[in-house]
Amino acid sequence: MRVECYSGFKGDERPLRLQIAGQMIDIAEIEDRWYSPGATFFRVLLANGDRYVLRREDAQDSWALEAFRSPR
Repeated sequence: MRVECYSGFKGDERPLRLQIAGQMIDIAEIEDRWYSPGATFFRVLLANGDRYVLRREDAQDSWALEAFRSPR
């Protein structure tokens, strides 16, 4: 999984697109965002209707997939 981000006030401020199985998909909406020590979580709705929870590890500058839900 690869994540393209918007970098504004700080680097990798929020995700814009996900690459899943070789296909780049736009994030239609960031539904929620929350913080824990050392990480930021995003619940996102993709343009194809799938929902993901993503975790960004601040110290490692890396992204991980925490959860997935398909409308199908």
